[in-house]
Amino acid sequence: MEAAEYRVWVRAPDHVRPVDGVDYDQVPTEPLPPAPPTSVVRKILGERRPSGWVLAKMREGRGPTCGVLHAPDCEEAPEGAPLLDVQQALDVAENPGTQLCTLCGCAQELTPPLSCFDHITDS
Repeated sequence: MEAAEYRVWVRAPDHVRPVDGVDYDQVPTEPLPPAPPTSVVRKILGERRPSGWVLAKMREGRGPTCGVLHAPDCEEAPEGAPLLDVQQALDVAENPGTQLCTLCGCAQELTPPLSCFDHITDS
């Protein structure tokens, strides 16, 4: 059985220079192949989830917002709801009337930043 031939494609860092007095004629050199359209990581993990969060309001009107925060692609997320960035989502999540969805991972993503300062008290 013949050994399989493996080729590793690497690009030398900019700081790498040839060593004086060394013959590189026997080193095979070929151009790098074009980059694949989709990375192996993306193929394995799938498409990225849209960034941000959306709020499904439980009631309309003035006063504290009661609702559930969702990832935008959660099947429970309301269509057409404005996309909240992380700071806006954390501000809404601090409201006692707001729940964080556990189906889409919103609770797992936003709970650590919400609770990381719980041990700090005003002096």
